[in-house]
Formats: sequence, structure tokens, C-alpha cells
Amino acid sequence: MTDYTQTATVTQTTTVTQPHIRCDPAYVRTISGIIKIVCIVLNHIGFICIEVSSFRYHSRGSFFNTVAMIGFWFTCIMLVFYLFHVCEKFHKIPWLKIVMYFCAAWALVYMLASSFAAATNVKAFQAAAFFGYCAMIAYGYDAFLKYKAVRSGEIAQGDRAAHVSQQQQTIRLSTTQKS
Repeated sequence: MTDYTQTATVTQTTTVTQPHIRCDPAYVRTISGIIKIVCIVLNHIGFICIEVSSFRYHSRGSFFNTVAMIGFWFTCIMLVFYLFHVCEKFHKIPWLKIVMYFCAAWALVYMLASSFAAATNVKAFQAAAFFGYCAMIAYGYDAFLKYKAVRSGEIAQGDRAAHVSQQQQTIRLSTTQKS
């Protein structure tokens, strides 16, 4: 008889979330919360720079303001969702991927909008372009952080714990030989 030992590694992932909505003001002190607040402020300042200009109805200004306002409202909504743990309540929705894709797209769109605004001779547009480039960096960094979180298997809020266990199994095989 021959004995074979087989070892199998089993990984179980447990997601621990709290299903009730609650306010967590500590979120604004996290890196993700700070980046969201910075993006909101930069979106708003860039928007104001274009709006105080007498050329605000120029197509470049309208494009920049559209980018700034979509970024402002999306980021505000996501900040509220994180502050009140809506993302944790609905943890089955891939929040990290949604935010990662939006932030990556918005970094690219801000690069275009800021470049168009910077190419004018209007000082207010050039000031808006500066804040747009800063927002581009902030959105790009947030997309990078979300990419790292998605790659490591994290969820937006709550905890995901992995439990690893090993199981051994001995298999006995008997061989018979004919003479």
C-alpha cells in the first residue's frame, strides 16, 4: 500500500458591515475624506473664477463650468454617502470601482478643460485653469488610491477579513501485482 498526503489551503472571506445609516464625522479626517473635501473646494473655486469673468458664456468657460459642477455634485454626494455610511449599508454595490472610474475620467476631463481655459488671454480663465489642474491631481491621486484598494480586495466601508485554513487528507492506494 502506498500513502499519499494531500494538503489543501482554503481561504474564506468574511465581510463585516453595520446595516444602519449613521453619521461618522471622523471620515473627514481620513485621507479619502480630505481628498473629497479638497476636490469639492477646487471645483467650486474654479467654477467661481469662470463665473466672475465677463467671458463666462464662452464655450471654453461653459465646458470648464460643466466639468467643475459635475465633479462638485458627484463628489458632494459621495462625501455624504461616506459620512453617513450609505456605502456600508449597500456594500454589494462596487463603490470603490465606481469612484475609481469617475476619478480617473475626471482627472482626464479636467486636464482638457484646464488646458482649454489656460489657452485664453482671460485672467479669470487662467486662474480657473490653475485650480482645474490642482483638481486634476487630486482626482488622479484619489483614483490611484481606489485602484490600490480594489486590487487588494477592500470594500468601500466596513471590514473584510480573510481566514486561511489548511486541511490535510491522507489517501491510501493499494496496488496489486499479477505474477
